[in-house]
Amino acid sequence: MKIASWNVNSLNVRLPHLQRWLQEATPDVVALQETKLEDPKFPDAALAELGYRSMFCGQKTYNGVALLSRLPFTSECVTGIPGFDDPQKRVLAATVGSEPGSPQALRIVNLYVVNGESVGSEKFEYKLRWLAAVREWLREELVQHPNLVVLGDFNIAPDDRDVYKPERWHEKILCSTPEREALKSLLDLGLHDSFRLFNDEAGHHSWWDYRLNAFDRGWGLRIDLVLVSQALRARCTGAGIDTGPRAWERPSDHTPVWVEVT
Repeated sequence: MKIASWNVNSLNVRLPHLQRWLQEATPDVVALQETKLEDPKFPDAALAELGYRSMFCGQKTYNGVALLSRLPFTSECVTGIPGFDDPQKRVLAATVGSEPGSPQALRIVNLYVVNGESVGSEKFEYKLRWLAAVREWLREELVQHPNLVVLGDFNIAPDDRDVYKPERWHEKILCSTPEREALKSLLDLGLHDSFRLFNDEAGHHSWWDYRLNAFDRGWGLRIDLVLVSQALRARCTGAGIDTGPRAWERPSDHTPVWVEVT
């Protein structure tokens, strides 16, 4: 089973890209972020033509998350972090493949993590509170759903291997110590960065700024992650970053990331 994540940075603009990529890469489950669409405008019919069921939670202009699956959804979706007041549409969770509790069931949690703007700002402090709330929720999710995948745009580069010039990004937003510690607190629950199960090297990125020809220069960050639970770790057979769509015309500034599990 191939499970992927992609911040499409406006599904209205990037729908042709998504359709093309779904046909070429044939993922089984896809988490989307920054769809930037109100729910009545979500293109579920167009995606159904490609064999994908859709769950979505969106808003106009900003944010928005969705799950696409070639497997049946076997639970109602959860939107938002339970018990945490956040009007922004950044979280979507559901179970696919089998009834919840079954060994064949996969619990998928799609996160579009707060950007944080700049270190020390109010938005930065909100980001840290948001992540702390996510951690407490995921602790409960792991108890109920051992086969857990947490994926999305984390807006955090886990370590300096994930940054094109670490000295330029030192203690700046996306790379600061408090953000990395917040991400580590999620991993400490028993989650694993699937990409790092197969690749220890530096220089692999999933996001490149639109400015300064950053993609062609290799000036990127790896901030899109697929985390897997301990129960799924041994079932992972591969993980990677598909940089192809970032080179297409009018691309998202992110590119798809994926993991394969048996």
